[in-house]
Amino acid sequence: MNIRWKKLADRAAQVLAEPQPLAPHSMPSPCVSVCVMHPQTAWCEGCMRTLQEIGDWSRMNDAAKRQVWLQIPGRLLQRQAMVS
Repeated sequence: MNIRWKKLADRAAQVLAEPQPLAPHSMPSPCVSVCVMHPQTAWCEGCMRTLQEIGDWSRMNDAAKRQVWLQIPGRLLQRQAMVS
C-alpha cells in the first residue's frame, strides 16, 4: 500500500476508534488535498470519497460523515487490489 493510502487507513482507524464526537460538527474530513478522481472507481485518489460525498460533506451530520469514514478502509483495499 502506498504511503498516502497507509496514512489514510491509519487516520480512518483513529477516527473510527473514537466514540461519537461530543461536539456537533466535529467529525474531521478525510481530505488530504489530493483531488484526483479515479476513472474506474469514481473515488478521489486522496480521500477515497465520491464526488457526491465530497460535495455533501459540509452539510452532513456527524453520523453521516462517520458512515463515509466506515467505507474508506474497504475502498482502500479495493483500490490497492487494482494496482497489485
